[in-house]
Amino acid sequence: MADPGWTPFLAVVAVLTLAVLGLARQSQSLIREYGPDDEAGDASEADLSDGDEPDESGGPAELNDAVPETNEALDDRESNVTPSDPGERTPAETRPTGAEPDIELTTGMLLANVAVTQGVVAAIMLVAAWYFSIPADAFGVADTAASIGFPAVALGAAFGVALWLGNELATAIADAVGAAYDEAVRRMLAPDSAGGWAVLLGAVLPIIALSEELLFRAALIGVPAAGYGVSPWLLAVVASVAFALGHGAQGRVGVVVTGALGFVLAAGYIVSGSLVLVIVAHYVINALEFLVHEGLGIDDVSFGRRIPGV
Repeated sequence: MADPGWTPFLAVVAVLTLAVLGLARQSQSLIREYGPDDEAGDASEADLSDGDEPDESGGPAELNDAVPETNEALDDRESNVTPSDPGERTPAETRPTGAEPDIELTTGMLLANVAVTQGVVAAIMLVAAWYFSIPADAFGVADTAASIGFPAVALGAAFGVALWLGNELATAIADAVGAAYDEAVRRMLAPDSAGGWAVLLGAVLPIIALSEELLFRAALIGVPAAGYGVSPWLLAVVASVAFALGHGAQGRVGVVVTGALGFVLAAGYIVSGSLVLVIVAHYVINALEFLVHEGLGIDDVSFGRRIPGV
């Protein structure tokens, strides 16, 4: 067997990490641009709840007292509008306030995008590991039951449940002190059919868990620690920061909580030496997030509150 190519493999990992963070930032901007605007909807409902009834044209009742424009005034205003080339404007410029977006991000589109992107990242890492002869044990995949057998799967499942409960507690504390945790991405990815749930739980979430653990735990912690003797705990800090930045769409609180969660996953990886354990834990966390909040409609686990309308 050829000597491992630690340096070229880590160069590939560095490029992949930057690409993943760049794609995450682009996705965050895209969701903000074309995703659902819950705040706008809430504001509209709040305005109407204050006692303002819409008139026949759909405007607030207080606008009924306004003096209507004459036909001549309307003609003058329309004649002053200078047409422009829609191709030179951005989506935000071509979409007036309250208008429908040019494109609609459907759940199927988002799930497909996540699955393909994460799948490509995982495939590149595996091919690079094979090409540069990186040993499996550097990733945390040893030929032992504790590493890849039932004990690793069982411990990973228990670890995932514990981390999910901790994540729920952290989110509840953040909500209690008025710090917003953006859940728009999770709600946009939540399916509305049995088939969609099967795809999410049976394909998309496993791909996410495999890809992110390969990158943020195995490749960024296990491989450099094995190849160069760098402290895995120091690498865990760096990897957890990168992991947090990759989840910027969840808002500032989400980034902090995700970073802390990533470090605990890294600690589990370092202590156990098992990549399978943290992949299973990662999957359990994500699956419980969707099943409890989106499937069962429970907003706050600690108090059992349900999401309105679910």
